[in-house]
Amino acid sequence: MALISEYEEEESGTKPSSSAASPPAQPSTFTAPFDPSNPLGIVEKLFDFLAAECDYLSKDAAEKEIAAAAKAAKEKRRRKEEAVAEREKADAAKASLSNKRLKEEVKEEKKKEENGVRGKIASTVPNKGNGLDLDNYSWTQTLQEVTVLVPVPHGTKSRFVVCDIKKNRLKIGLKGQPPIIEGELYKPIKVDDCYWSIEDQNTISVLLTKHDQMEWWKTLVKGGPEIDTQKVEPENSKLADLDPETRQTVEKMMFDQRQKQMGRPTSDEIQKQDILKKFMAEVNRQIQTSNL
Repeated sequence: MALISEYEEEESGTKPSSSAASPPAQPSTFTAPFDPSNPLGIVEKLFDFLAAECDYLSKDAAEKEIAAAAKAAKEKRRRKEEAVAEREKADAAKASLSNKRLKEEVKEEKKKEENGVRGKIASTVPNKGNGLDLDNYSWTQTLQEVTVLVPVPHGTKSRFVVCDIKKNRLKIGLKGQPPIIEGELYKPIKVDDCYWSIEDQNTISVLLTKHDQMEWWKTLVKGGPEIDTQKVEPENSKLADLDPETRQTVEKMMFDQRQKQMGRPTSDEIQKQDILKKFMAEVNRQIQTSNL
């Protein structure tokens, strides 16, 4: 088959194209140093390169095309500069807004702190029962016990009450409703000596017996509003009911509280000062004796 084909080609007089046999043109590389002080220098070298490598500059439209390319490059640079300026402007506005919000947040936080301090100062004053009156309950205390009073709708029966008393936790409320009081107690209690009841069909009364009966509670449950125990004032009639040792301790606590309020030394500090005075007097006496 190959012989027949070659014969037919010779008979027909066809010859392979010379253009198909010529290799394709290879791209040239342009390199030149760029001097920022003379930017036209590299442009001139580019034109010299074009003139040497091709006939592009001989075209009638070359000048217009080059001018259009320069104009397009200039417009591209202008849009880029505008985009950068807009981005910087947006960043500045964003930073300004962030600073404004930060100042507002700091101001609001400071206001909350001030309100919190005022609320804390107002809540540190104990009620007449040396406890605290809150919106939905109140509590009072002696050194031995804590009494909690929780108002409920009139006619509430005990079967509707939820009262869970544990050594370190307390939960009080009504069935089917969120707890009115729930949390960890300020100090442990004696569960066996605690009880609750409904008073006047409108108040849950809970009696908690303190485990440590020589300390005043600052709050009923941890995290709740606290009272200033230095302002606790036990009733004199209650002091008479205490045993001598407990009464002495309570009177000492009351004395120390009054001393602190007046900026004076407590009983322990007075005792230490007396010991120091006696020690110094003994030292001086021994010095005088040795000099003789």
